[in-house]
Formats: sequence, C-alpha cells, structure tokens
Amino acid sequence: MIELIGVSKSYAKTRVYENFSLSVEEGKITCLLGASGCGKTTLLNMIAGLTPYRGRIENVPARISYIFQEERLLPNLTVKQNVALVLGKGADGGRVAEILEKVELSGKEDAYPSELSGGQAQRVSIARAFAYPSRLILMDEPFSSLDTALKIRLIGVFCRLWEEEKRTAVFVTHDAEEAYMLAHRAVLLKDGKIAADVSEDAPVPRPYGQTSPFKQKLLEKLLFFA
Repeated sequence: MIELIGVSKSYAKTRVYENFSLSVEEGKITCLLGASGCGKTTLLNMIAGLTPYRGRIENVPARISYIFQEERLLPNLTVKQNVALVLGKGADGGRVAEILEKVELSGKEDAYPSELSGGQAQRVSIARAFAYPSRLILMDEPFSSLDTALKIRLIGVFCRLWEEEKRTAVFVTHDAEEAYMLAHRAVLLKDGKIAADVSEDAPVPRPYGQTSPFKQKLLEKLLFFA
C-alpha cells in the first residue's frame, strides 16, 4: 500500500497541500477527482518523484508507468519502436506484437505517430505503459481529449489489460462519469484536502450512463463541494 504521510507542497506563496495524508490500495484503481487547479496532477507527480515536497511518501514501487493527457510519442519512431523503447536493449518483439494486438493496433506496427489518429496514438501510450514491467500506473486525464464513443472504447481497452495483471493504478480526472466507469475508489480533492472518499468493488469498466449508488454518491459530493 502506497502511503502519503503529512505531505506538504507549495508553489511560491501558493499552498497546494498542507499535512496531507492518503493511502492507495495495492492492485486497485484509485481516482483523484476534482476541479482544475485543485492539485490532482501535483499529487501524481509527487508520487512519481517528479516534483519535490515535504513529508513522506512510502512504498512507491521502483518501476512506474505514466500515461499523460498528451500521447508523448517519439515522432521519429514507429509504433512498435515507441513501445519497445521502454523495454530497453533486447526488447521482446513478440511481447510488443502481443500488446499491440490487445490495444487493437495490429497492422499499425510500422506507422509513425503522425500517421495515427488521436485515439490510436493514445492506445500506443496505453500499450507502452503496460509493456513496461511496472507495478504502478499513473494516469493524468488520458481520456479527456477524446469524444465520448472513443473514450468508452479506450477505457474498455485499459480495463482489459489491467484485468490481466491488476497493477496498482492512480488516475486523475475532473469527470465523474470517468471515475464511475473506471475506479474502485474515487477521492474528491478540494483546497488541498480530501472532501469525499467513495468506494465500489464492482468490476470495471462499468457501463457508460448507468445509474448506481456509487455514481450517485460521487455526484452528490461533487455538487456539495462545488
């Protein structure tokens, strides 16, 4: 279990977190939910060790995958080369081909990022994250720029891959529907504090647009703390 204990973070005179604590359960998908500017991405970056902070963050795996809102693919490398890059020298071509098939990119192995649609490029990012032998996957609004139909499809792709190994995952969103579809636990952040904490063990992905007690609680908390 990843533990954030008494964590504080400021940018100049702007305090983002003060004595903040949170536990992240292993093998589950945890959502950090909240409005833009509430510190969701900062929290991800502290867990990843990409930004300094005060306090303690314990039990973070040595190997971490990160899926960003932008695909961040190397333009001079093909799809298969972008995925193989995270495996280092002697990358297993069979493993790369297998994971590209799972994200529905068979036939696109030799394409360059400029030849891909936005959805295809984000699938490469997802494939790359799962190809790397990490124990933790961090995701910073990876579906926010996609239309609804494509978002539903890619959430399904992510969940199929996650189901095979059930890595710990933490993702950021401002969208309650995404949190409902993908998360076992949603932590609503406001003013550097946990405003609400809602859990649901039902299998993911959950159907888009469906009503459930978990989703209702999320919406009620969002409206209350808006």
